[in-house]
Amino acid sequence: MQTFAITLVLFVGVVALMGAQYGRGGSMQKLLNAQYAINNFYVDTVNEEKLIEEAIKGMLESLDPHSSYTDAKETKELEEPLQGEFSGIGIQFNMKQDTLYVIQTTVGGPSEKVGIMAGDRIIKVNDTIIAGVKMKNSDIMKRLRGKKGTKVTVQVKRGNNPELITFRITRDKIPLYSVDATYMIDDKTGYIQISRFGAKTHEEMVEAIQKLERQGMKQLIIDLGDNGGGYLNAAIDMCNEFLQRRQLIVYTQGTNSPRQEGNADGSGRYKDLKLVVLVDQFSASASEIFAGAMQDWDRAVIVGRRTYGKGLVQRPFRFDDGSMMRLTVARYYTPSGRCIQKSYTKGDKKKYDEDLLDRSKEGEYYHLDSIQFNDSLSYKTLKNSRTIYGGGGIMPDVFVPLDTTENSKYYRDMMAKGIMNQFSVDYVDKHRAEIKSKYKDIYDFDKGFSLTDADLKNFIAMGEKDSVKFNEKDYATSKKLFKAVLKGLIARDVYADPGAYTIILNHRNKDVQEALRVINDDRLFNSLLTRGNPEYDRLAREHKEKKKKK
Repeated sequence: MQTFAITLVLFVGVVALMGAQYGRGGSMQKLLNAQYAINNFYVDTVNEEKLIEEAIKGMLESLDPHSSYTDAKETKELEEPLQGEFSGIGIQFNMKQDTLYVIQTTVGGPSEKVGIMAGDRIIKVNDTIIAGVKMKNSDIMKRLRGKKGTKVTVQVKRGNNPELITFRITRDKIPLYSVDATYMIDDKTGYIQISRFGAKTHEEMVEAIQKLERQGMKQLIIDLGDNGGGYLNAAIDMCNEFLQRRQLIVYTQGTNSPRQEGNADGSGRYKDLKLVVLVDQFSASASEIFAGAMQDWDRAVIVGRRTYGKGLVQRPFRFDDGSMMRLTVARYYTPSGRCIQKSYTKGDKKKYDEDLLDRSKEGEYYHLDSIQFNDSLSYKTLKNSRTIYGGGGIMPDVFVPLDTTENSKYYRDMMAKGIMNQFSVDYVDKHRAEIKSKYKDIYDFDKGFSLTDADLKNFIAMGEKDSVKFNEKDYATSKKLFKAVLKGLIARDVYADPGAYTIILNHRNKDVQEALRVINDDRLFNSLLTRGNPEYDRLAREHKEKKKKK
């Protein structure tokens, strides 16, 4: 007891000394005192670095849903897709029965240069066997990726040849593309699908438009569905291509961040190109900046569902060990003054993350009448004075309900177990040469190819083998969807084109088909850009009347 008293007196003395050093009172002294006490008096050994990281995370979690901390490894993984490239061997692969199966090689990349081909199976990387050992994809990637100029030896099984072929590959920079699909969807309409806003997205988009122009494009659909955003500058550069000089694109403002604006400089090449922009509930951040600017200036018709509502600006603060804190410093506003950010409660990230699920439960994805158009958050577009609505996210000019008619539990189970990918890899392995000789390109394949009933029986059997019990009713519900998705996966593999899957699936994508209907109907298109959507105004009036009655 006497020893404890002495220790306690010693601790109080140390705290008093720290108080003298850092100044009495204040939050910083309290934090330093707590850190000192834990390091020197806690019952067990503590990892001081981990403790500091957890403290930073705790502080950020009490602020808003998008302020965050990432360690050095997480920071690298977070930024890599947006940088537009990484160092590796240049292959796209799938796993088939615990074996890495090459789907395609990057054109001009390290693997193509040494002769690796689609369909090859990589059995060994340097001295490590990776086939048949249930190795995680992330562990395989670590062995294949590395610094530019370093070498890696792989052993490959090709076809039915029992002997392995050895390749020595020099790693190089591998491009990561953000434009996933570019093609003419009809004789005058171009279609571009953009998956993220990275360092090279603007450049890729311009190249895609120029390619379509050479094919006779007169009007354009830009698909930002499922695009979670990325770099602000990429969105500004893209908007600049479609807007007039001095037209405001976006502005940011916060308590400690004065207003900053992004404006078009007049150098845009497509200021008069007829445009429809596709969005959905997963379109966020930079996607919302682009869609919001196009809508506010009556520059494009926006088609789809209300976007995510991510309008908080994060500034990166980097630490010497490679870790990073992304701190929210401002909010994004569209040219009309709409705040993109949806509402949130500080410290309640769980509720915030459940917002999309709540929207689904409330029927917002399926019925226009389920959407609340708050008349107090109405704005006017800047050219034609159409009524548009704020409240978080971008509400499209044309609502398209989410189509779930072909979904089923059996479909979800087959997808979750990876049976779709397994079957397509196996099918292409057996029929690649036959398909390529019969269909000269993806468009021939799209018109002429269809899986047979025998093929689908093999597909079902593959699921049964992997413990996915066949459900006849669910299968009947999802049969057409199964056939389309499998056809898309096969096309992507055979023609080594990531856009092939989109081309196949867009025939039955109701969002895309509605965008095509709108852009091809001049009267409807012009009416939406000048008079707006009368259904939205009706719902806003009804919402106002209900509020009055309450």
